[in-house]
Amino acid sequence: MEEPSADDHDGLTPRQARRIRIVLASVLMAAMAAVLVARLASRTSVLVVGVYGAALVLCGIVIELSRHGRTRLGTWLLGIGLASALAADWLLLP
Repeated sequence: MEEPSADDHDGLTPRQARRIRIVLASVLMAAMAAVLVARLASRTSVLVVGVYGAALVLCGIVIELSRHGRTRLGTWLLGIGLASALAADWLLLP
């Protein structure tokens, strides 16, 4: 009977998970920047800059957390933070 080696595993390695979250946060950061530019073109507001600026900062924090191996925490922050930013956009911005 052959025993599974250390190389045989299901799922992602920690390095792959970090890279995927870094790329995901980078893509979402670019998307938030594009939405910020589009929203500022239609109306100039400090609240718009605040909401989308906070989302951009959050994406940067997630990238740094992922670089330091805190991928689960980064994933939760990214999901909750971007959902909060979109909810704030929908509820607070005219």
